[in-house]
Amino acid sequence: MAKNAGATVIGTVSTQEKAELARAAGADEVILYCEKNFETEVKRITDGAGVNVVYDSVGKTTFDKSIECLQRFGYMVLYGNASGPVTQFNPATLGPKGSLFLTRPTLFDYTADRESLESRSGDVFKWIDEGKLSLRLKHFFSLADAQEAHQALEGRKTTGKIILTP
Repeated sequence: MAKNAGATVIGTVSTQEKAELARAAGADEVILYCEKNFETEVKRITDGAGVNVVYDSVGKTTFDKSIECLQRFGYMVLYGNASGPVTQFNPATLGPKGSLFLTRPTLFDYTADRESLESRSGDVFKWIDEGKLSLRLKHFFSLADAQEAHQALEGRKTTGKIILTP
């Protein structure tokens, strides 16, 4: 979606397999954060400027470095807790780091009413239909195995979407 909007995309992943998937999905640069410091690599890739936005689904273990990757007026979008919630953070640090913005979005706010839901989902389905967006549907769990699905997600053993079936 970011590539379709014209963004240069830097992805961070834990394995070579996930690096290949990120490149196939359109990432311009991929950093294996288990092998290299992603903060240092982002600074290298951007000639020290940093990035406009970080989308962080990991949380606790990546939060501080993700903040350091941002350029002035950058946006930190923290939307997950795969490594646990961020519990220690002082908002006053955002000013001296370049007047940064931090948000913690939830799907429910963006789809709170029928019109918002249809607008947002309509865009996604249109992009899929036009071939501009493809979904990786690889992990299927029965609803009774939802705990196992959650553990696989937390353990970073998944790529793509997780589907719970009745």
